[in-house]
Amino acid sequence: MKANPKDVLTGVYYIDGDVASGYGALAAGCKFVAGYPITPSTEAFEAVCHRGPQVGAVFIQMEDELGSISAVMGAAWAGVKTMTITSGPGYSLMQETIGFGAMLEIPFVLLNIQRGGPSTGVPTKTGQADMMQSRWGAHGDYEVIAISPDSPQEMFDYTIKAFNLAERYRCPVMIMSDECVGHMTEKVVIPEADKIEIEARRMYNGPASEYMPFKPDPDLVPKMARAGAGLNLYITGLVHDEKGHPVKSANYKSAHVRRLVDKIRLNKDKIIELKEDGTDGADVIVVSYGISSRVAVKGVEIARQKGIKVGTLRLVTVWPFPDERIAELAQTTKAFVVPEINYGQVVFDVARCTHGKANVVLVPHGGAGVHNPSDVADAIEFAAKHESPLEGVHEFKTRLEKSVFEGGLKLKE
Repeated sequence: MKANPKDVLTGVYYIDGDVASGYGALAAGCKFVAGYPITPSTEAFEAVCHRGPQVGAVFIQMEDELGSISAVMGAAWAGVKTMTITSGPGYSLMQETIGFGAMLEIPFVLLNIQRGGPSTGVPTKTGQADMMQSRWGAHGDYEVIAISPDSPQEMFDYTIKAFNLAERYRCPVMIMSDECVGHMTEKVVIPEADKIEIEARRMYNGPASEYMPFKPDPDLVPKMARAGAGLNLYITGLVHDEKGHPVKSANYKSAHVRRLVDKIRLNKDKIIELKEDGTDGADVIVVSYGISSRVAVKGVEIARQKGIKVGTLRLVTVWPFPDERIAELAQTTKAFVVPEINYGQVVFDVARCTHGKANVVLVPHGGAGVHNPSDVADAIEFAAKHESPLEGVHEFKTRLEKSVFEGGLKLKE
């Protein structure tokens, strides 16, 4: 179906990524946002607060992030599309309820503008160290979808996609952005509403007596119903049967959780989006996401000027991970170079998928800034020249890293 014209602020704007994501949420039909202001995501709150009442959307500032995501869970069962917005320690506080949402198959979107950590860290500067938390933050087995935009335009576009995926698969969808993209101001084109495809909530419309809130369709995804619409709903975070009633059977537990996992894993080809350039015949492939992908492009340009055959693979979708594509590329390339604003997270999944058939080189960065493109270029050159197998993931020491390892970094404000 098409977006509602009154929800879409059609035009050409010069706005930052946070604001663009807020506008994207409203264009996707989001009608409830709960959150607690936290740097560097607050501009997204403000965009929804300003624009939301004009389109019939409700924003509520809760007492903390625990209350925020819990309010989102309730609003989703009340029948509306929902989102919460956070960063850093706020994201950590939400993890238990993310697992609750996965168990109850609640469609919602979580916008995380990553910052430097751990703990309070550097609230006003960038980071990418929440990537594994987005996949494994809650306990138990479950699946989420995580998208990593690299521009304000993508913040608008992929926020809409995030809502569509949440509705299609009834699961949490994370927008794993970062401070640079969130605060970056660029041209954003918001199209006419009839150019925007949105996913309607798949609602049950049969007899009330026959409704079972967790009875899956053939695609493993159950239909939803609105609480208060006259249907019997039993909602619990315990393992439950198709009616929602708790079940203690180990066999049923396995079957239930298997479905929660498989509704994502069996649809990976439909969910995963990658952007590739020059990967065919490349000696080195740079795998990146978010703001690091924009820096990586500059490093690749430097390396290509030196005659190195290097391609790029950008993870627009980080979770579920593109195992098969990485494994396929590992058959023909010499090495993967992975720049991340952390000390190694997604790089280990890259290494896992190569099955030892290609070297994997991490270009780390501790956060509060981005890589120097020349460091990425140097890592590419190192990987291209290194013929012998490296043991595990090789951490390429950038200029900053060398200064730490060779006598300690001289701290200076």
